[in-house]
Amino acid sequence: MSRFRSFSEDAESDAGIDMSPMIDCVFILLIFFIVTTTFVEEAGVEVDKPQAAASVSLDKNSVIFAITAKGEVFFDGGNVGVGGVRAIVARKMLKEKSPVIIQADTNATAGILARVIGEAKLGNAPKVSIATKKDGK
Repeated sequence: MSRFRSFSEDAESDAGIDMSPMIDCVFILLIFFIVTTTFVEEAGVEVDKPQAAASVSLDKNSVIFAITAKGEVFFDGGNVGVGGVRAIVARKMLKEKSPVIIQADTNATAGILARVIGEAKLGNAPKVSIATKKDGK
């Protein structure tokens, strides 16, 4: 038996490219992007927001409530009512001082909106805003 291999045998054995390190890198990048992506909390119900001439974008780390045309108050997909707003805001403010955004339907009464704003303020919300859509959109 010879201890030496011919040149043609070496070329055939090294012809393949090992893809496993590249696949590992792709999976690590995928995990990194999934973990670092911030998820926006939605109120859980679709409302028809009123139009406004001036509006600004707010922080994505906001506490979002929705008021339907029937006067129901939703948070994170569940009906919490006006009475549940203060407790939710107070609990969220313990973690991080975030603005509160209220998405009120155009047919919601001003009384319900005022009560939700008051409850949010009593829950120590630093800022309470009303969500609107820009004119013409």
